[in-house]
Amino acid sequence: MTTTCRSSFKLAFLMHNQTLSLLDITQMDLSWHQFVFLATCETMVNTFSMPNEVIHLAAGLQFAVVKTVIGTLWKVNNSTVQHLVEAFYKSLCGDGTMNSKRAAQALLQVVQPLACDRDMPLD
Repeated sequence: MTTTCRSSFKLAFLMHNQTLSLLDITQMDLSWHQFVFLATCETMVNTFSMPNEVIHLAAGLQFAVVKTVIGTLWKVNNSTVQHLVEAFYKSLCGDGTMNSKRAAQALLQVVQPLACDRDMPLD
């Protein structure tokens, strides 16, 4: 993910050979998508030059009518993200089916013990 300080709509995901901007996302109809997990660092954080802006990549996906969006507010290293995502999907899909309505509970089940683990690096 890359951020540009001039405008909230210039926030973008850096794809393989191009960017997918927040403006692009907000103009899409993603209502048929049930769930998005943004497993990158600070996907719900705004830039320092725009601290009062409420638009970020996770919000853009919600504006595009994705039903459930999870983004992060903290800096976290890759091994911690991998652990979190694996545990999250195991909890979310434990019975073999994914139900996006269980996302908040699955995230809580994963984050609570992670927050107490002093050996788990967060940045």
